[in-house]
Amino acid sequence: MTRTLLVASAIAILLAPDAFAADLAVPHIYTKAPPVAVDPGYNWSGFYAGFNIGYGLGRSATTVDFIDAGVNAPLSSSAGTFNLDGVIGGGQIGYNWQREMFVLGLESDFQGSGRKGSLGALCAGAPDGLQDGVCTPGHRGDNTFDPALPVTFDLTQKLDWFGTVRGRVGVAAAPRVLLYGTGGLAYGRVSTSGSVSAINVTGSPGSGDNLAFTPVAAGFSSSTTKFGWSAGAGIEGAFASNWSARLEYLHVDLGTVSGSLATPVIALSGAPLVVRFRSHVTDNVLRFGLNYRFSGT
Repeated sequence: MTRTLLVASAIAILLAPDAFAADLAVPHIYTKAPPVAVDPGYNWSGFYAGFNIGYGLGRSATTVDFIDAGVNAPLSSSAGTFNLDGVIGGGQIGYNWQREMFVLGLESDFQGSGRKGSLGALCAGAPDGLQDGVCTPGHRGDNTFDPALPVTFDLTQKLDWFGTVRGRVGVAAAPRVLLYGTGGLAYGRVSTSGSVSAINVTGSPGSGDNLAFTPVAAGFSSSTTKFGWSAGAGIEGAFASNWSARLEYLHVDLGTVSGSLATPVIALSGAPLVVRFRSHVTDNVLRFGLNYRFSGT
């Protein structure tokens, strides 16, 4: 009996640890989650400078008047629009202030241009059966008359360069994508040249012997710096901590360029014929640019 109790006690002692272990609850071990990567965003604030290249669709809406200086009366007018198209290039500098997702800025740019175009105008000569033309007199001889000949005027205009000083208002549609509108002052130099050619038909009335056909010509050239306005919009994207690229549209209006030329052409009153022009110069620019910002994100 004693031997049987001892064996039973030994077996109980050997099995006890597993039984006790089965009754114990396993504690839950808590571990700290790894930090989540947070995008710090992009800050557009700071000074920047860059360069651009693009294409301009310039226009000159021009009116030419032929005026009799003796009576200061317009005799004929011609109107037309010609293109000032071509490649442009230049640079820009500016500063941005960002508050939350809104960006305000001030920018100045300067563009080389050198684009030019031309327009021709005509004051008609005498029609069939008449002596005088619209702008010049003809000649009457002994038995017949010699009709007045037309007057031609050729104008060439060149947009040498232009620049702007503009405000910018934008919104960061994404941390590194800026949509903006822009507008402000525009200025530029417009060079104009023109030439007049005609044939004066002269002679004493009733005398065919005194008839003369005299070719005459005159020309001029001038340059002026005009001030106007500009407005546009663009999208700019940052592709590095300090670099961004943009695509921008800009409308430029330089206002009206005007001038006049007193010619050796004899008008109907016997006084000189004056040619006057007025040109409204505008430009539509699409350009690509790169900017470097002088501060980090």
